[in-house]
Amino acid sequence: MEKSKVYFTKKITEKSLIKIYDALGVKLNGKVGVKISTGEPGGHNFLNPQLIKPLVNKLDGTLIECCTAYGGRRQDPKDHWKTIEEHGFKAIAPCDIMDEFGEFDIPITDGKHLKKDIVGEHLKNYDSILMLSHFKGHQMGGFGGALKNMSIGIASHNGKINIHSAGKTLNQEECWSNLPSQDDFLESMADACKGVIEYIGKNNIIYINIANNLSVDCDCDSNPDEPKMADIGIFSSIDPVAIDKACYEAVKNSNDSGKKYLIERMDSRHAIHTVETAFEHKLGNMEYEIINID
Repeated sequence: MEKSKVYFTKKITEKSLIKIYDALGVKLNGKVGVKISTGEPGGHNFLNPQLIKPLVNKLDGTLIECCTAYGGRRQDPKDHWKTIEEHGFKAIAPCDIMDEFGEFDIPITDGKHLKKDIVGEHLKNYDSILMLSHFKGHQMGGFGGALKNMSIGIASHNGKINIHSAGKTLNQEECWSNLPSQDDFLESMADACKGVIEYIGKNNIIYINIANNLSVDCDCDSNPDEPKMADIGIFSSIDPVAIDKACYEAVKNSNDSGKKYLIERMDSRHAIHTVETAFEHKLGNMEYEIINID
């Protein structure tokens, strides 16, 4: 199999973000959803709205999100809208909480645990998606990048519970009190990615990971640990497996002594297994080449 191309720049600016998108040579057609994390109030590591604004506007994109599956200010749509405004996203582009008014099931063929993914009803309104992800650590998944943004991120409130429970329940309390094995959860995230790609179409999704503010904690954390290592840069690809593996290995191969904290978080949660399972699902390639665009 030919290696996937992953474009990279150390520069994290509005111009470099557009440049690394253009490097892909892919046009997103129709109505474009730009999937981000709006960040839990109290947290501060989420993507800077002013950083992403020029690219989102270039695509005439709509920022898309779904409600969370845990207590907080993004579980209820009314509170989530307040968060979107407070964090500056409403001011830069149209925004859409896709499961605000409903959800629907999309099938997953040959999933390891899930037969369906439950997603926000408004996903039907989008023809293509830019998966614009903040790469960083994650308390449960080890790291969050393109695959997490596509699985947990696109899933509705109930869809998130479905993934976290490896398809066992849609009851929130039952899910959190009886979590599946770690690998079953990671495999369920990959299952959900398979469903999204099959629904939207692999040629209608591109991936950009911004590896900055590299906390061990996710943007869903209201009190995240401060980053211990320096920013790495921006990655882009049409391959979600390759881009997440490239980011994972960029942390591992960094000369920054602070990387040990993020590596411990990633490896203690077996984070790479989501990437491995997505590869098993033929969602992308584990072999990649880095193309520097600086």
